Amino acid sequence: MSAVNIVDVSYVAVPATAALPAEPIKLTAMEALWLPFPVLQHVLFYEAAGLTPFDSVVDSLRSSLGATLATFAPLAGKLVHLEDTGNFVEAECDADVRRVAGDEAHDLRTFEQLVPELDMSKLPTSVLAVQATRLQGGLAVGVTLHHGVADGKSFWMFVEAWASACRGEAPAATPCFDRSVIKWSGGEEIARSVLRKYAPNLPEVSELDLLVEERKRFTRRTFTVDAQQLERLKQRITRDGEVHGKTLHRPPSSFVAVVAMAWTFFARCKTTAADEDDGGDVFLFFFADVRERLDDPSVDAGYYFGACLTGCLARLPARDVHGDGALAAAASAIQEEILELVEDPLAGWNFMSLAGKIPSDRVMNVSGSPVFRPYDVGDFGTSSSSA
Repeated sequence: MSAVNIVDVSYVAVPATAALPAEPIKLTAMEALWLPFPVLQHVLFYEAAGLTPFDSVVDSLRSSLGATLATFAPLAGKLVHLEDTGNFVEAECDADVRRVAGDEAHDLRTFEQLVPELDMSKLPTSVLAVQATRLQGGLAVGVTLHHGVADGKSFWMFVEAWASACRGEAPAATPCFDRSVIKWSGGEEIARSVLRKYAPNLPEVSELDLLVEERKRFTRRTFTVDAQQLERLKQRITRDGEVHGKTLHRPPSSFVAVVAMAWTFFARCKTTAADEDDGGDVFLFFFADVRERLDDPSVDAGYYFGACLTGCLARLPARDVHGDGALAAAASAIQEEILELVEDPLAGWNFMSLAGKIPSDRVMNVSGSPVFRPYDVGDFGTSSSSA
């Protein structure tokens, strides 16, 4: 593990011209669910080829962050909107950017030091902090957001606006913080009931011990599937479906194909022939953005800034993942779950209700999406990415 030394911590103020919300923004039930596991973090690596001096990069990142907060002002506040500043951390580390970013087995302890810490265990809490770290041969930009106020789409919406400001360009879209665009009958009362159940000791909020333990126990690795491999995988899934009678509703998307492959490998590692005989199931859990799937979505729904996710749970008999048509069976099960999502987008919003109902050693969890394209939206105009 390489040590990361904090050089400076400063606070970036919201511009006086910013449009502040007229009243505190209330969390929806889908957002309140995230209080017990609030951390949403990403780190982007950039190589030094053509890189401007680090001090100049930091100045540019800091000033553009201030400009971005003009339209993302709520992120400079807290849960219970109290103060109007964003946390900016400057650090340095002797790790090589190519090694940290490129190693197949990632140095998790170093990664954790490249994103800023926020104490989210008690409300009120800050919801945003950013960190720029000088590395050997480049730099890292880390962002921490509270998951109760943002999901993946919102996270990258903010990064894209910040990167645009850093390049001196106007943001691609203006975020919408108006919770009324998410139409949900009885939504406020549902949100209050969620807080009573999953955060009963407010203002104290305890992160689930299981999540803390898993972050320390698991390793992190990157596996790359190139375009040709992906196309061959899709063709094999389609062919296997035809041969083995596993109905596919349409040709598999990139998401369905890659996740079906990973789920099959995972399930085969976790089950045996004896499990097949016992008739046990294996499970796949993933989140879906439902902003524009709700009834009568507002024109602003696509730019809604918050957490607007529902959980999807696909299942298969263990015997199916050990058969010849395993990939097609897995892809078909995922497509079925997506179809159910389209029919009832809010059916799985309370994903916490699944806890204890399915065996944890037989469920694979998928988070993130290839749609976000981090290094495309995170182009700060300072150097080339090291992804």
